[in-house]
Amino acid sequence: MNTEGRYNGRMNVLDAEFVAGATALGQLPAPTFAEVAFAGRSNVGKSSLINNLVQRKKLVRTSGAPGCTRAINIFRVRLRSNDEEAHLDLVDLPGYGYAQRSKTERRSWGPLIEGFLSDRPGLRGAIVIIDVRRGVQSDDIQLLEFLESVSVTPILVATKIDKLPSSKRKPAIAAIRRQVDRPVVPY
Repeated sequence: MNTEGRYNGRMNVLDAEFVAGATALGQLPAPTFAEVAFAGRSNVGKSSLINNLVQRKKLVRTSGAPGCTRAINIFRVRLRSNDEEAHLDLVDLPGYGYAQRSKTERRSWGPLIEGFLSDRPGLRGAIVIIDVRRGVQSDDIQLLEFLESVSVTPILVATKIDKLPSSKRKPAIAAIRRQVDRPVVPY
């Protein structure tokens, strides 16, 4: 905030660290700070987006193979804006849809993700990530409907925008906006 109480856009990431990973909700520590979940299909760029946001290259493990995030992973970020400090927990959820894992393992992710999104007391919002080249899939629509049903605010981010020619970027974002009838942040 500046002296007039307005945010001036200068946010520094002071620290970012892995806090916990869990394959069952009971394994997670109680929330200490506000949490924002990152959800999307397998291989959509959740981990890369978190790394970029926290200004770290290897905080969150990334892979070209779908389905590498198999647990709920919590990362604590310490931020400073001017003279004020804040903490925030970013939560990387397992991807849904196609993944190179067994059907049994993939089926177990559904209750894990749904349980976290519906019952986590520290959860303040969810970043729903969509690959701009693939557009909105039925799984994405189901997730948005589920988030609405449990009163979790979604923010849509269209990743991999750099993979499209510049002439196709705006039309692709506009198509996603029409499909979901809400704002979409290109990344």
